[in-house]
Amino acid sequence: MSRQISQARAGQDRASLYTDITDKIIAELEAGRVPWVQPWGTAAAKAALAMPRNATTQRRYSGINVLILWGAVIERGFAGQSWLTFRQALGLGGHVRKGERGTTVVYADRFTPEDERRRAAETGEEPGAIPFLKRFTVFNTDQCDGLPEEIAASAVPPPPDEIEPQAETLIATTGADFRVGGARAYYHVTGDFVQVPPPGAYFEPINWHRTAFHELGHWTGAAGRLKRDQSGSFGSKSYAREELVALS
Repeated sequence: MSRQISQARAGQDRASLYTDITDKIIAELEAGRVPWVQPWGTAAAKAALAMPRNATTQRRYSGINVLILWGAVIERGFAGQSWLTFRQALGLGGHVRKGERGTTVVYADRFTPEDERRRAAETGEEPGAIPFLKRFTVFNTDQCDGLPEEIAASAVPPPPDEIEPQAETLIATTGADFRVGGARAYYHVTGDFVQVPPPGAYFEPINWHRTAFHELGHWTGAAGRLKRDQSGSFGSKSYAREELVALS
């Protein structure tokens, strides 16, 4: 009976957590933000798009925690991707500032109770494991004071580089109406032009080039060129097909 109760509670906790995370992701999408794929910065994104790490252990967060922490960095304008618990901050000689709101991350695993091990040994069956989910509250190093300098220092994005000469030549050779500026990357079907943010807005110079040529891939499908179906809306089969073409 206790095992069934534990499993039921774990299931309820997971369902609640999944709902919370799903709601956050939907809110990001509705706001036009997709922080786990957008390789350039915005006014709200001050940190480089790197994998979130625990500031004490240097271990990378994984799974859904990556999306949760990236979302928190975008939403709250943190300058770094380093996180730690309240106790870890104290252990490093610092502290979380009063009034700071933490971010919830999760740890999922399974464990086998001793009575289940004994039952399995007696019957010769495989022991059953109970799934569990733990929540932890972490704080960005931006929310802390008194941390060692090497912990508190935020990663500085690489300096903006110029467009690679060969890439610039290739772009010019296409004859496309190619525009640099703004905060969005897209191919405008009716206007027949490509626009991408400037190279300095990107966390890694190579990603500017990837984005530029991805959008030029869409440009090739115009009616006067390869005449692909570009009428599909987001989520449709034709839209997905066109994205796959531009990725290839």
